[in-house]
Amino acid sequence: MNKTKEFLKIFKKAEKKYGPVDKRLAGEGWNSGWKMLIATIMSAQSRDETTIPIAEYLFDKYDSLDKLANAKFNEVLKILKSMNYNRTKSKHIIEASRFICDNFNGEIPDEIDELVKIPGVGRKTANLVLSEVHKKDGICVDTHVHRISNVFEIVNTKNPDETEIELRKIVPKKYWSRINRIFVLWGKDVSGRDKGKFLDKLKSN
Repeated sequence: MNKTKEFLKIFKKAEKKYGPVDKRLAGEGWNSGWKMLIATIMSAQSRDETTIPIAEYLFDKYDSLDKLANAKFNEVLKILKSMNYNRTKSKHIIEASRFICDNFNGEIPDEIDELVKIPGVGRKTANLVLSEVHKKDGICVDTHVHRISNVFEIVNTKNPDETEIELRKIVPKKYWSRINRIFVLWGKDVSGRDKGKFLDKLKSN
């Protein structure tokens, strides 16, 4: 199987279906890079519909990275109380803000090796920042991208980081930053790992 051709065949069908979908994901639509990064940290294991309004409230209260860096843990935790892993996320939000202020003069770095040094930032978030904030090529692999890529046997991997590495070898760069949004929207529509169910979702309504 030519994996590049197979990927492009599947991706183009999915993009035709989900490209026009007007649905905001947690890492989209922010007016600054630091908000996008913090919102993405918050979104782990949480629904976008839950994350976005809580992030908006957080950013209303702490309207600069410096203010968030100096926030009290219990105050941030109070805002995130309804989220999964709220204690860990509250800790990471403050630590990440402080780290960026102390080490990068409050600017969001544009290299993945620098981004992953930030507390709470793994390769998924780092790649999303690269593509969304800095308009660089990056493949953001979350559970949906990982699952779909394996269901269609584009890759045979055990975790999202492995999937990212393999997709980098297979997928032409011009598609890298487009994969996450399309596969996330598709993945939200289909539970499990049944290829037939995924393909059914791509049929015209």
